[in-house]
Amino acid sequence: MNRKHNNGVSDSDDQGQSGMAGQYKDRPVVVLKNNIMARKNAVIDDKADVLRREELVSARENAAGLREEAVHLREEQAIARERGIHTAATVQAASDEHMVTLQQANAHLVVATIEAHKLAEQIQIAKAQLESANLAKSDFLSRMSHELRTPLNAILGFAQLLEAGNPPPTDTQILRLDQIIKAGWYLLELINEILDLAVIESGKLSLSREAVSLIDVIHECQAMVEPQAQQHDIRLTFHPFDPGWFANADRIRVKQVLINLLSNAIKYNREHGTVDVYCIESAPDCLRIRIKDSGAGLTPEQLVQLFQPFNRLGQETGAVEGTGIGLVVTKQLVELMGGAIGVDSTVGVGSEFWIDLVKDVTPQLDAGHALSSDLAAHAQGNPAQRTLLYVEDNPANLMLVEQIIAGHPHVRMLSARDGHLGIALARAHRPDVILMDINLPGISGLQTLKILRQDPAVAHIPVIALSANAMFRDIEKGLAAGFFRYLTKPIKINEFMSAFDDALKFSETELPHANETGPLR
Repeated sequence: MNRKHNNGVSDSDDQGQSGMAGQYKDRPVVVLKNNIMARKNAVIDDKADVLRREELVSARENAAGLREEAVHLREEQAIARERGIHTAATVQAASDEHMVTLQQANAHLVVATIEAHKLAEQIQIAKAQLESANLAKSDFLSRMSHELRTPLNAILGFAQLLEAGNPPPTDTQILRLDQIIKAGWYLLELINEILDLAVIESGKLSLSREAVSLIDVIHECQAMVEPQAQQHDIRLTFHPFDPGWFANADRIRVKQVLINLLSNAIKYNREHGTVDVYCIESAPDCLRIRIKDSGAGLTPEQLVQLFQPFNRLGQETGAVEGTGIGLVVTKQLVELMGGAIGVDSTVGVGSEFWIDLVKDVTPQLDAGHALSSDLAAHAQGNPAQRTLLYVEDNPANLMLVEQIIAGHPHVRMLSARDGHLGIALARAHRPDVILMDINLPGISGLQTLKILRQDPAVAHIPVIALSANAMFRDIEKGLAAGFFRYLTKPIKINEFMSAFDDALKFSETELPHANETGPLR
């Protein structure tokens, strides 16, 4: 039986070991080293095992983390795909909607373009029709002007001759002649207003802008309206102002505007009323003429309708005559001259009309300027007989001028009923002045003038147009053609004699052989 010692080695082991010891005397040290190494290796193995277990745990943890990350990544990818699909769908839907909107807009644009082209064509057609209508209206008015002025010429011309005749008319005849002349000039005024309105509306009215002395124009207007004011027992007062004020305007049109406003202030005034005229500088570059009356005044409703054509504000059945277009023409004329017109009115107190005109600088007057003398003074200075050739087909007009000239024995008159005869008489008699109608049978007065101007023998003779064609374009056309003056019918005897006097003076400066090489330039 083997006993184990305290060291844990049995007897048999001891025997074996002692036996082995003999064989291997040095083995204990080796065994100890081996044991130590074995134990170290065991410890190392244990540590390695621990490390392996730790690494395995860590690897497992890492794997779990990677798995979690993979799951999270897959979730994010899934969300991203969902978002991407949703965004793409949204973008596609928006794109589709935008495309539909663009297509609709393009369709509307195409339709609008087609309609615009149609509208443009319609506008062009309407514009052409309007221009044609305006031209037809202008031609009609020109013809009507001629047809109306021709009989008026005889009526007013002979009435003026009777009024200034010798022996002088009786008091009863003077009253009757006064009514004839008054009615005739009033009818002419109506014709002029209608023609002015038509010309302004057609855009064919041309103005001659110049420096106009307001003091001179107002004095002329005062002389023209004072008889009307006296007839209606209206006190007319022109308040003083700076005589050096000039307006940049058309002198004739300024007078027309002021005469119309002054006449209205007198016509629509109360009995024994007043009219006051002021001229002030309303701005550094603006002059204002104010015409204040003491009439019945205008209501706000009437003021709104004041500048409407053919609207007489309820006066159609009243005693005051009128067409209702005078103020319309006045307003348009003032605005065409770059000015403005307005009115302030109080019922029961009166009205104040005003016009603003552009202020002009004071012009330098020609020191050599002088007014021409009248025909009587000219006749005394040169008593030699002078010759007037009148080319006219209307017997009444021929007779009228013949009787006007009859009062001047130093002037003899020849007459021709058409242009061809007028040319023949001009070449045969070499008259000092030729008076010419425009609407002649055969060839017109304009054509006759052209032939005369091309003949060196008679080209120097001044030719005065006397025509019922009184549209502004007719006057411009006549003056451009070479007429010395262009007078319109009805004849104003003083105006006619003044033009005739100027033509005679011009004729004196032209010798018969002065233009042998060509027409007068």
